[in-house]
Amino acid sequence: MLKIHGVARSRAFRCIWAAEEAGQAYEVVPVGFGPGLKAAVAGVNPNGKIPALQDGALTLFESLAINLHIAAKAGAPFMPAGDDASRVMQWTLWAATEAEPAHQQWGYNTYLLPAERRDAAAARAGAEALAQRLAVLEGHLAAGGPWLLGKAFTVADVNLAGVLYGSWMNGFDYGPFPRTKAWLDACLNRPAALAARKQREG
Repeated sequence: MLKIHGVARSRAFRCIWAAEEAGQAYEVVPVGFGPGLKAAVAGVNPNGKIPALQDGALTLFESLAINLHIAAKAGAPFMPAGDDASRVMQWTLWAATEAEPAHQQWGYNTYLLPAERRDAAAARAGAEALAQRLAVLEGHLAAGGPWLLGKAFTVADVNLAGVLYGSWMNGFDYGPFPRTKAWLDACLNRPAALAARKQREG
């Protein structure tokens, strides 16, 4: 059984969703944020962060890497082979390097930090940077779709939609990106996503 260290109100949400999509049995080892976090996860993540995964003798950190491992256990169509496996990697890395930094800059200064610590200029800059990335995603979905790799839903969709979840839930303006909004709606209302969201939002 997979052991996911963390709480659903963290990046562990992505891993819970991936496990649900993959049909893999899992348990959440509840480790939350706070002063004791680093000590609590020292044995599974030397970075002192959540999530981390234990799968038998294997221990992994980094949420998107964990998801790729979970998907590999499930195989196709969730984790395809050949060129499509490379496309999964492309979109997973794009989620981490292009979408998430801008998303987090907007998110921290919009709803994550206490109001007195938010920087309106940083929020605007994050929103502008995220919009530039979403324009790329919008064009990609217009050319193919309905999923990132075309007709098959894969872990790439979980990884990118998991990164964008906070903006989808907290009022980012997706009006200029209707295909992206429709894709997010479809991703985040799948039965497996709803099961993970129940743990996060409940």
